[in-house]
Amino acid sequence: MKLTVVGCSGSGPGPDSPASSYLVEHDGYRIVLDLGSGAFGALQKVLPPDEVDAVLLSHLHADHCLDVAPFVVWRRYSGLATRNPLPLYAPVGADRRLRLAYDLSDGPIDDVFEVFGIGAGAFDLGPFRVETARTAHPVECYAYRLTAGGRSLVYTGDTGACPAVVELARGADVLLAEAAHPDVPGLPPDLHLTGREAGEHARDAGVGRLLVTHVPAWVDPAVQLSAARSVFGAAELVRPLGVYEV
Repeated sequence: MKLTVVGCSGSGPGPDSPASSYLVEHDGYRIVLDLGSGAFGALQKVLPPDEVDAVLLSHLHADHCLDVAPFVVWRRYSGLATRNPLPLYAPVGADRRLRLAYDLSDGPIDDVFEVFGIGAGAFDLGPFRVETARTAHPVECYAYRLTAGGRSLVYTGDTGACPAVVELARGADVLLAEAAHPDVPGLPPDLHLTGREAGEHARDAGVGRLLVTHVPAWVDPAVQLSAARSVFGAAELVRPLGVYEV
């Protein structure tokens, strides 16, 4: 299984990276996890958009889903899309939210995306077994576990401290975990992880490796990584367009 970081900036695009988006590949099947602000442009550096087999959205905040809108335009008007509609998995109501992002007057997007509403559970997608768990976030958000070829990758989406995410990640080879919050007093609960909390989730789940992501442009990523490593040594900070073998 191969992971490519399309975008890793938290809460919005930053000067060096688009917002959240990750490409996961196995046995010729390609899944895009989230497609946040600015990510569709960077995705085109990685592969032709027509080679995407499915899109999975963790939730419907703009920094995780907004670049579905330019993907709609590409699939509808470029003349290069050969496989419509493309499956898109997201929390229930995503089709309405994505139509609003694109422009509701253009009507449905089911000519280019077949939208499937998800909840906590499991399903098969190409060579992948996909498992989901509800995270601790102000809107409905899901963490994903992708398993294929005997390897597992867990992506937290956005979450505060969350036992369900730890259980989903139990024994995974790689945990791709957000660490958006600096470790300061007065943080709102059930919103984001600190670097230390990301490390604690990795340690408690017994994962093999922690990849720290979703650090906002105004937060020092080196501090987030150091905090994660203080409790889980096998941690590293992802980089834009970085490629990682799972």
